[in-house]
Amino acid sequence: MLQTTPANIQGATPVGVPPLLQVSGVTLQYKTKQHLVTATYKVSFDVYQSDRFVLLGPSGCGKSTLLKAIGGYMTPTEGSIWLKGAPVTKPGPDRVFVFQEFDQLLPWKTVKQNVVFALTSSRKLRGKAADEKALQYIDKVGLTKFANSYPHTLSGGMKQRVAIARAMAMEPDVLLMDEPFAALDALTRRKMQEELLQLWSDTRFTVLFVTHSIPEATLIGNRILLLSPHPGQVKAELNSDGSDPVSPSTGKKLSDSIHDMLFADRVEEQEVVHHG
Repeated sequence: MLQTTPANIQGATPVGVPPLLQVSGVTLQYKTKQHLVTATYKVSFDVYQSDRFVLLGPSGCGKSTLLKAIGGYMTPTEGSIWLKGAPVTKPGPDRVFVFQEFDQLLPWKTVKQNVVFALTSSRKLRGKAADEKALQYIDKVGLTKFANSYPHTLSGGMKQRVAIARAMAMEPDVLLMDEPFAALDALTRRKMQEELLQLWSDTRFTVLFVTHSIPEATLIGNRILLLSPHPGQVKAELNSDGSDPVSPSTGKKLSDSIHDMLFADRVEEQEVVHHG
């Protein structure tokens, strides 16, 4: 596995600090009507407290499947997943998802009620305590004025802010984000990326973020795991500071290096098809 760790880049692996999340040699398979599909093969990585850890790779490389396994919704065929030193065997409130779909909110509940519902369901908060916690996180995503609005009155970007507020209000150990901005237009997507970084700066939560966008990965992530095409295998682990840094060893921007690695995979696939 290639490791790129330029000097003074935010996100270098901490020394002497135990990982929060450990994914060790994980192979994931699932069955279709005709086939047994191998989504990932022997994937390993560590996520540390307050990491913005990005899983980056082409469509079909198993990024979302890995996220489901970390969430406890799939059991690895091989390998193991550990959170805070305990094996992940089922879903739990210590791992909360934010998806790309705008319909992840309950349409019959207001913004505040959506967040309160999550709190009362998972953390057993009640009454005033739940209301205060909900409003605290609604304020963090800049939606206080819309606390009593219903989802159908909100834009796509605002719905995603509510979903993020709801997830963060649960104060999970790891926030799992599966291409949360992919369905947004380019300007809203960029704004949401910046807001997520500001929110991280304010709270230092730990996030595991899935994307197939190289610019998004280099902006969001302080650590990036690059996965090969199907089945997903670890191709490289890279560090970033959000500025698309230039490597002193290659003279290339991080985004260009990632692009070259992904392009090399496509060339290899084309050669296999041509000669096969």
